[in-house]
Amino acid sequence: MSLEQHEQSEREQASRVLPPTPYPEPPAGRMDARRDHFLSEIDRQMRFRSPRRAPRSRGRWGLSVGAAMAAGAVVVVLTLNSGSSDAPLNTPPASVASVELLERAALAAATTPQTKARTGQYSYVKTVGHTSVLSETKSGDMQLLRESEVMEQWTSVDGSERTLQRKDGSDSLVPETPSEGSLNAPTYDFLAALPTDPDALLKLIRDDAQKNHGAGSDSTTGLDQEAFVTIGDLLRSGVTPPDTAASLYRAAALIPGVDIVPDVVDAAGRKGIAVARTHEGERTEWIFDESTARLLGERTVLGEDNAWGEAGTIVTSVAITNSGIVDDAGQVP
Repeated sequence: MSLEQHEQSEREQASRVLPPTPYPEPPAGRMDARRDHFLSEIDRQMRFRSPRRAPRSRGRWGLSVGAAMAAGAVVVVLTLNSGSSDAPLNTPPASVASVELLERAALAAATTPQTKARTGQYSYVKTVGHTSVLSETKSGDMQLLRESEVMEQWTSVDGSERTLQRKDGSDSLVPETPSEGSLNAPTYDFLAALPTDPDALLKLIRDDAQKNHGAGSDSTTGLDQEAFVTIGDLLRSGVTPPDTAASLYRAAALIPGVDIVPDVVDAAGRKGIAVARTHEGERTEWIFDESTARLLGERTVLGEDNAWGEAGTIVTSVAITNSGIVDDAGQVP
């Protein structure tokens, strides 16, 4: 299949699973002019790159051109320094449909009114759903157990107070020592301080993943999958500042292997469309409202039989049903 046929196929896929783009269709001939301009810019910059790096850079540029053409965008994004990818050579870049949906989510996030969080306030989030754990029985067999994720959580916006959780009507303080936040335990202020440039943000996340999931570690997750999971965790941790949320969605569009899964249902029973990435037979899905591109929740689905169950088993499914900034722990927006 030629490059033109491949791009046409992806555009047709995007049109089937996504609502019409809010941007007007460019006039006849404008698309070809943009393509020529993009490719000339690529050719010009390639002359200043070393031959060894050119193949990887060209692949990333190809994604940016295809995504921009599909969305009718007028911006050239040349991404060369997002951190090294651990994806196998045959892992495709994020599909056009997934890039378009992530851009819609970024635009929706960026236009959300900025919440002015003050010291002493809390980021609130309410979730429903379940996670799963494997437990060994007395006979030595492995048993899959579900753990409820129906809970409310209040996190200090600046990390100066301990996090409060409410499950089954009981309140408890998370045992961790209060801190300014991290990628694994973010606060609102920590999220607000993250880079808003998608390339810089993805590099920061990959560099952090390298410490625990890179070469020499026992982890089999890999940097790309860990980056995708980390971004998902940050997005559903509570209230994310609009600019940060937009940057996180755009950073996810730079990760190889990201695609679309249509017709999915979150833990609250809401129908949507998912941006997903599969790693070692497990598919991590971020579920969006198809009309508004608002993040509804996340789930993990088995793509093949393994110790966790048969293919199609929903191992984890967590949906966000409410969130906001409140003055006191225990208060609901």
